[in-house]
Amino acid sequence: MKISIIGGGNMGGAIAQGLSTGLFFKPEDITVITKTEVTAFKLKEFNPSLNAVAGVYDSLSTADIVVVAVKPWLVEELLSEHKDKLTNPDQILVSVASGISLEQLAGWSVQGKPVFRVMPNTAIAEKQSMTFVSSLNAQKEQTEMIVRIFNELGKTELIDEKLLSAATSLASCGIAYAFRYIRAAMEGGVEMGLYPNQAKQIVMQTLLGAVKLLEANDTHPEAEIDKVTTAGGITIKGLNEMEHAGFTSAVIRGLKASNVK
Repeated sequence: MKISIIGGGNMGGAIAQGLSTGLFFKPEDITVITKTEVTAFKLKEFNPSLNAVAGVYDSLSTADIVVVAVKPWLVEELLSEHKDKLTNPDQILVSVASGISLEQLAGWSVQGKPVFRVMPNTAIAEKQSMTFVSSLNAQKEQTEMIVRIFNELGKTELIDEKLLSAATSLASCGIAYAFRYIRAAMEGGVEMGLYPNQAKQIVMQTLLGAVKLLEANDTHPEAEIDKVTTAGGITIKGLNEMEHAGFTSAVIRGLKASNVK
């Protein structure tokens, strides 16, 4: 298969790099259409076999999959301008642009073309993305293929489009919230006498351990919390102080605020 990715920025570039080391695509069958020669050069530095080109859209006419990885406000103009190249009847159109609906994608593309909304997060650069997929006009086999492709870049879940906004809040916005917790914990560690990088390593390993425990035990987080909150101990004192400051409420309110439909 051949895939063309429009946009070589953080998301488009990460998708190209990840797929070039996977099983679905040979690097030479991946074309990334970038805005500048500088971006194309950086992608070629990562893998010289990648077809990274600046402003050349010819590959859209022969690609089996076209991925639109540009800013949301550019999607309509881009698809309208290059609609004449999207005539391959077996071609699949994938958008990773937030807020652009399947109905809009279908309207801006060739009538009846299978369209997908794919919402990864920035951990896709390390093949650790939590990615969500919704589709319109797609056959079961096409949907399964898109899920398998993005499973190479982390974990992928097929989801109803109406839930994409909520899922994006948890995963795409959520990765920023996780980083903010790491930063806050680092600052606390520094205040208690640890060096910044030392505190960062401690917090990162602690979070990795927490995730592994939940995966291994398949338990509710509260069950794991109970294991370390002994009566009169220091953990419950810390947890209660965080709750007094509105920890859980702040997380929920932040997630709901980012759930813009």
